[in-house]
Amino acid sequence: MPYAMKIQEERLTKIRALELYDQKILDSFEVGTFAGLKDIHGYLFQDIYSFAGKLRTVNVAKGNFRFAPVLYLKEALLSIDKMPQDTFERIIEKYVEMNVAHPFREGNGRSTRIWLDTMLKKELGKVVDWSKIDKEDYLPAMERSPVRNKEIMMLLKEALTDHIDDRQVYMKGIDASYRYEGYDAFKTGDL
Repeated sequence: MPYAMKIQEERLTKIRALELYDQKILDSFEVGTFAGLKDIHGYLFQDIYSFAGKLRTVNVAKGNFRFAPVLYLKEALLSIDKMPQDTFERIIEKYVEMNVAHPFREGNGRSTRIWLDTMLKKELGKVVDWSKIDKEDYLPAMERSPVRNKEIMMLLKEALTDHIDDRQVYMKGIDASYRYEGYDAFKTGDL
């Protein structure tokens, strides 16, 4: 993606991420379902992608990892929707499975991290302070999580906070989440 387009995507989607929080739009979305994730993705990327909030129709891979094949994607999402989310461990298992499903062509990580926090907030009264998790720790842990999820569980558990309504925690989290994906031109607090 050309640099100018990447900058524009970051700016517009971070503004949308702030709207999700400030206007309490996130509160109107289902928690822990693909429908809720679809709403998050659709809202974040509505100004950027024609496929915002739409299930991908192509197979995708990142590096050597192939995400769920399109042929089985709907079934995988139905299974994920049915997964329990009543404990930290089960929520993280659900998060890992959604990452493997990778339902959208682009923007999965940024959307799914917000989705994870909505589950943690609703079920446990906690959110992840993403600014406490370094990219070099997070990305390899996520890559290994389909085989062994203990590492990602430990990273996320150590970064939990009960400051669920703290705008600063949310904004720092959005910035960290975007940094994981190589977007670091704007601080959310400056938009």
